[in-house]
Amino acid sequence: MKLAVGYPLIEDCDQPFVEVVRKFRAHIAEVYFAWPGDPSGRSVFGRAWDRFGTCSTGEGVDLAAQERLEADLRSFRSLGLKLDLLLNANCYGPLAASPELLGHALSVVGRLGSEMGLDIVTTTSPFIAAALKQRFPGLCLRASVNMRIGSAQGMSYVADCFDSFHLQRDHNRDLARIGEVSDWCRRNGKELCLLANSGCLAFCSGQTFHDNLVAHEHELSEVVPSEALVCRRYLRDRENWAALLQATWIRPEDLGHYGEHFAIAKLATRMHSNPGRVIGAYVSGRFAGNLLDLLEPGYSDLLQGCVLDNTKFPPDWHERVTSCQRECEGCSYCGEVLEAVLMRV
Repeated sequence: MKLAVGYPLIEDCDQPFVEVVRKFRAHIAEVYFAWPGDPSGRSVFGRAWDRFGTCSTGEGVDLAAQERLEADLRSFRSLGLKLDLLLNANCYGPLAASPELLGHALSVVGRLGSEMGLDIVTTTSPFIAAALKQRFPGLCLRASVNMRIGSAQGMSYVADCFDSFHLQRDHNRDLARIGEVSDWCRRNGKELCLLANSGCLAFCSGQTFHDNLVAHEHELSEVVPSEALVCRRYLRDRENWAALLQATWIRPEDLGHYGEHFAIAKLATRMHSNPGRVIGAYVSGRFAGNLLDLLEPGYSDLLQGCVLDNTKFPPDWHERVTSCQRECEGCSYCGEVLEAVLMRV
């Protein structure tokens, strides 16, 4: 199992991302990125466009950001890495099934394909996927984790559009389901991927709302208050902190258990100020520090001066959380582990 790492949106990272990737090249297979100005599953990279080609600020896309990205993509390609373009906004508004959106997608994919040899497009849109599959038959189309496809049946509905699937992250600890989906993928010539370090709450009831906010971030006139986000409102209460352990992340120490089923482990690094720390931890399979520092989002600011000491997790952690069927009501295990790993700094 190899890693897919995300091109950072944060410019003041601790070291150039190309050098981070070069350092861990033997363990990385793919770099994923969004095209400047396009909405995606995270904040817009470069300046935002209201309608692909008409910038809302009137200033156009950030050419310096685009030139930097293109230079870095060529560096990644020279290292033999696959390039994965994200067209994974949760919502495209009135453009969602438009010729305009499709034309933009075909243009960007065609340019990157001819100039850099684009390998993969990850999208939330079956509309985009079907069109790209027809126009670029050699391109790998991957279903975004934001589609929340968590079963073989769900994958079968769009098997004609997608060659590869991210498993719904909420099932990362359901080994029986993983085995079933993995078997289906093998029988049908599909590739299965996981997202290893999401900090999102499991089965979050606010995910669709939050993903839609992110997709329209460039159109919002006000900063989104924390009260609008289910996770941050919920975790302000100390009594709810066990939900941090009931989430979907996989510790670096446990990632090796998944290699039988997954070809790619995706690491969320696009919004991280120190992506090298995240990649290094999962490459080495161990981390001595605050577990939340590896996650996106991390919520450290909500823990009132406390951290989750990754070295304090019990030896049976992986076995217990992958065999409990998430019957959290009436179970005290994660709460007990929380008290063991929660340290004041």
